[in-house]
Amino acid sequence: MFVLAILLAATLSYALNGLAVRGIGFAAPLDVPNDRSLHTRPVPRIGGIGIVAGVSASLIAVDGFEGVIGLAAALAVISLWDDWRPLPAVLRLAGHLAAAAAFSLLVIDAAPLPTVLLVVAIAWMTNLYNFMDGSDGLAGGMGAIGFTIYAAAAAIAGDFALATTGACVAAAALAFLRFNFHPARIFMGDVGSIPLGFLAGALGAWGVAHEIWPIWFPVVVFAPFAVDASLTLLRRLVRGDRIWQAHRSHYYQRLVLMGWGHRRTALAEYALMGTTGAAALLALVSPPIWQAVVLVALGIAYAVLAVLVDRRWAAASLSQNS
Repeated sequence: MFVLAILLAATLSYALNGLAVRGIGFAAPLDVPNDRSLHTRPVPRIGGIGIVAGVSASLIAVDGFEGVIGLAAALAVISLWDDWRPLPAVLRLAGHLAAAAAFSLLVIDAAPLPTVLLVVAIAWMTNLYNFMDGSDGLAGGMGAIGFTIYAAAAAIAGDFALATTGACVAAAALAFLRFNFHPARIFMGDVGSIPLGFLAGALGAWGVAHEIWPIWFPVVVFAPFAVDASLTLLRRLVRGDRIWQAHRSHYYQRLVLMGWGHRRTALAEYALMGTTGAAALLALVSPPIWQAVVLVALGIAYAVLAVLVDRRWAAASLSQNS
């Protein structure tokens, strides 16, 4: 069952994205380049349809996760509409919060204060995944790695339903990556990035609620996304920028613009997330003192990397303006 579910998720995602790339049966919305884009030609942005379809079909028989997948599919429908006919930001956010609240109240059933915090955390993960979907191969590859780490941790704990769910999401994302790695022939779009972000947050919370892993684990697994998006948002808030507008100030965007390009940036981010995920798994099976050591070491490493990129970006900007 485990292997069949993974194969179904990957096959359906691969098939639908292959059809979309060939323009068969889809009147796809296009991601048209603008002054904030990292790409130079219009690209279809419906790759998430294949990912969500693959995950939904493969997990019909996974007991206990119907509600989570149903909420992700509902977000995919709303996001697909938004890809075709842009919705006001307040309506999109309301949908994300509603899905997070439904998950928190109906699935986790936490106490009132933790529920509020959980809703905010899942809605933030939903949005930050969308923020980070702006470079060829990035969001798809990070999804494949992150959900594989979830699956491995769940398997270690003996929760094979959660392990199957994580593995199916990873397989669907990996199949999509075949068409999205540089040079990308299709983008994930909101129809893919929003459900994946929701699943990253929801499955992470599920694992915490069912004592599969501690609360720090999902944060560390998706730290390359969480740290980049959070630091960028804080910086824009301090500057008084309109945070709801598209921009090119994320760390991964800076790397691309500084000459790394899409391919090198994606591979570097994969290496970072793979290292972070492996460290999280190692810490998960280690005594508390070593968990603390790993968390502190990762925190220092991310701080150093952020400072290095900031300095190189400042030097490159100064050079261009001189």
